[in-house]
Amino acid sequence: MTDNREALLAIDRRHLWRPYTSSEDHQTKTPLFIERAEGPYLYTADGQRYLDGSGAWWCNNLGHGHPRLREALARQAHDLLHCSMAGTVHPSAVLLAQELVDIAPPGLTRVFYSDNGSTSVEVALKMAFQYWQQNGRPGRTRFLALPGGYHGDTIGAMAVGNVGAFNGLFAPLFPGGRAAAEGLPEPAHADDEAGWDALFSALEHTLRADADEIAAVIVEPLIQGAAGMRTYPERHLRRLREVTREVDTFLICDEVFTGLGRTGTLWASTRAGISPDLLCTAKGLSGGALPFSATLATERVFDGFRGDKTRALMHGHTFYGNPLGAAVAREVLAIYREEAILENSQPLAAQLAAGFAALAAIPGVRRTRALGMVAAADLGEGGYLGRLGWAVHDAARARGAQLRPLGDTIYAIPPLNIDPAALEGLVRIVHESVVEALGSERGGIRP
Repeated sequence: MTDNREALLAIDRRHLWRPYTSSEDHQTKTPLFIERAEGPYLYTADGQRYLDGSGAWWCNNLGHGHPRLREALARQAHDLLHCSMAGTVHPSAVLLAQELVDIAPPGLTRVFYSDNGSTSVEVALKMAFQYWQQNGRPGRTRFLALPGGYHGDTIGAMAVGNVGAFNGLFAPLFPGGRAAAEGLPEPAHADDEAGWDALFSALEHTLRADADEIAAVIVEPLIQGAAGMRTYPERHLRRLREVTREVDTFLICDEVFTGLGRTGTLWASTRAGISPDLLCTAKGLSGGALPFSATLATERVFDGFRGDKTRALMHGHTFYGNPLGAAVAREVLAIYREEAILENSQPLAAQLAAGFAALAAIPGVRRTRALGMVAAADLGEGGYLGRLGWAVHDAARARGAQLRPLGDTIYAIPPLNIDPAALEGLVRIVHESVVEALGSERGGIRP
């Protein structure tokens, strides 16, 4: 394929429309041309190797090309590629549902499949909305969300998000032309304890004052990813769970990013000691191998849809419970169990945290933080369009690592089973790249 690289890149420039990429950058900046990947490494068509520091957009919890996932995919492909699950079922989807319930926070007993994180959120929103419409509380049509939240790029998911760079342009498409988090105070950054206190106090006040209007509250538990890997204290999530129960409305935990061990426990909800009414999972669920997701619900939510066919959840997907995705997801869970992924990741998390904590000694680094196998540092106050993170990106690529900054925030999300030596190399490259970026005037604004 190396011989065809330039021809393929020319086709890319003529016909592809890459995500979150300006037309100008698409034409002028050459992407890494990846031919294969294994473990924490990406390999280009010309033989170069790069550490994947962003986990293939936060989903590669077990490394690239895990042999057990390849084998599970091949076995399933031999027997059944697709089944609609509209009047039919197949073993992989049925068995996966039981396995997800077995490991879910207590009380989550029902599983609804879809194809990605955004749609798993859409399903949760529709479950909550329709539940109240047909169970005596039709006035409950609003959702509450946290400023800085990101829940996906479909319309419903954007409407409960609050990162302007992602959803601001599309506000006229939202219910009433406003996002769910509008009117709530936003913390300045991850360490702004007073800001987090003010936000959750305001959220609690709104919940109590407008309880008859609120269908659900949706949050990314403990880490707001797209907002710049902002972490917030567990106590706020516990208090929110108490108040949603007090006013008898639903709590949705979007664990698309935080779930399956990323925060050090299997679920961030569990780390905080709570169980939501609805939980969304994707990304790591299929090991980054296939589009696959699930929305988990309590029996109470499910019972709200019992009755004649007019009460059925009005949602479905062509690839609901796709056999390939379900088989790979089952193998992912088996690997977690049999290879002790969570237990073995604890010393790696400590190593990652120590590596990022050391960045604080570099002049210009404002904040460092780590939670489980997520570590981040702020280099400025430029927000999502800040230039410093991209200077680090360029410096890291020259040293053999692929990072994807969030503006002036850099982060590392390596596989939970990364080799300690590879992790040491990734941290070293981040450190050297930050030193170079902050000591130069390089860097440009990118999408």
